[in-house]
Amino acid sequence: MKLRVLVSGILFLLFLGVFSLESLAIETWDYGSFLKAMKESGREVNLPQSDFEKIQKQKEKALVEIEKYLRRKFGNADPLVLKAFREVPREYFQYNYQYKNFFGNNAYEIPAKHWDIGYGSVLSDYLGQAYMTQLAQPKPEDVVLEIGTGSGYQIAIFSRICKEVYSIEIIKPLGEAVSKIFKPLSYKNVHTRVGDGYYGWKEVKGGFDIIIITCATPYVSPELLKQLKPKGRLIVPIGQPFKKGQFLYIYTKDKDGKVHSRRDMGVYFIPMKGVIESK
Repeated sequence: MKLRVLVSGILFLLFLGVFSLESLAIETWDYGSFLKAMKESGREVNLPQSDFEKIQKQKEKALVEIEKYLRRKFGNADPLVLKAFREVPREYFQYNYQYKNFFGNNAYEIPAKHWDIGYGSVLSDYLGQAYMTQLAQPKPEDVVLEIGTGSGYQIAIFSRICKEVYSIEIIKPLGEAVSKIFKPLSYKNVHTRVGDGYYGWKEVKGGFDIIIITCATPYVSPELLKQLKPKGRLIVPIGQPFKKGQFLYIYTKDKDGKVHSRRDMGVYFIPMKGVIESK
């Protein structure tokens, strides 16, 4: 009788849209699941369990730093953003794909640092990623496009908050390798492909609520602006490659389709590759 009531209650909540089937699946991230996920993603790792446990303890300290940083920058820390950073295991994404080297021991270093993941690509520091995430104001109903998959960590964060997320990586060996890391985590709403992010992802009907570009560009692709929904947000570092003077810009589109922009904080990103370099 109790089981029947429980099932009925779950079905009723699903009907109301309070829960999704995916959110009902409870995953325990422990040493065994870490090793299993790494193996399924095709990456070798030799990490003692004692080191894995040290990483988890250090994560708690890093989460405190993230919350303090967001409160300092925004006046508050979005609970959805904090929840996503708690759920996504950053150590799983810290891997150099060019040299087949795992370096997850450094996942939650304080102060936060960026790391080389091979092929000229970089995993940004977690404070910067937390800032860009909250700046985008993600909501559960949002559809997100990321230009520059890199390690996959940033789009994984958005996947824990938003409905569907898409990411494009221009570096073929990196994009193909990283595309294999989401399934072992059961991140079923992540869609990736190799290609030039200048053109966006036109096949996604209706466009995107959020577009985030994780590489510096001299200007915003008009193709991306076309794919931004009314009331959408586009976050992009604008500036010259490998030079100071890059700034984050937030582009928004009003209900009439008019685009507005404002400059935010100074940043430093690797340059966007592809057709934008020749335009």
